[in-house]
Amino acid sequence: MDKKEYLTVDKISCYKRSFSLSNFVWDMVSRWQHFAKQTIGEQLVRAIDSISANTAEGFGRYSKKDKVRFYRMAYASLIEAFDWNQKAFVRKLINKEQHGYILEELRELPRDINHLINFTNNKLKI
Repeated sequence: MDKKEYLTVDKISCYKRSFSLSNFVWDMVSRWQHFAKQTIGEQLVRAIDSISANTAEGFGRYSKKDKVRFYRMAYASLIEAFDWNQKAFVRKLINKEQHGYILEELRELPRDINHLINFTNNKLKI
């Protein structure tokens, strides 16, 4: 008899990508000076952490509507993260490589989030 495998949040590409990015940003910001860390750093970390957190919370919700609401909040946090990443770069808190890596990951996430929303809307009955 085949064992049925269930989808878990840690297998969702949106979650995996945003979780990895959040740890990268955490490690980067933790090395900043106090003022930069307390202003831009805290906001950047919160915005990026919120992407994976809202994805996980949406995954754990029961109804389709509730799930999608949290996935949309993850998208809004993504847009906010673009802004904080740009401010960190312009204010010379991150270098070109760090900025580029974060930007590249952030540019991939809308596709992942939209895929998750579409999958939820098309496959779930509730």
